[in-house]
Amino acid sequence: MTPEALAALHALCFTHPRPWSAAEFAALLPGPGVFLVTEESGFALGRAIAGEAELLTIAVPPEARRRGLGRSLIARFEAEAQARGASHAFLEVALDNAAARALYQAAGYAEAGRRPGYCTAPDGSRIDALILTRALES
Repeated sequence: MTPEALAALHALCFTHPRPWSAAEFAALLPGPGVFLVTEESGFALGRAIAGEAELLTIAVPPEARRRGLGRSLIARFEAEAQARGASHAFLEVALDNAAARALYQAAGYAEAGRRPGYCTAPDGSRIDALILTRALES
């Protein structure tokens, strides 16, 4: 997927936190350890460095949700992270994003910390982000 296609899909999926631009994707993709996994109409963007993997963002279009695509993308992210030497994965999710939190919990992620006021709501208020982590299978 091109940075433009990634940004277009991200814009369909997110209003808060704000969607990433094509320029942001273009700047991030060639970075150290960054990788992209795609499936059907969705994607997961991750980074694996020094034995750890971070799920940077995941996007599943609204019409494709609740069909297992998000869980499949997480599994593919984890497999690629392991192939790159990661033994643990982590991510950040807005405290008020119940659907994403349920997806991550079902995938085995557990809360490891909190970033107070890390996300900005559409009304400008600040929302905590949870840091979730899990060990990757060996």
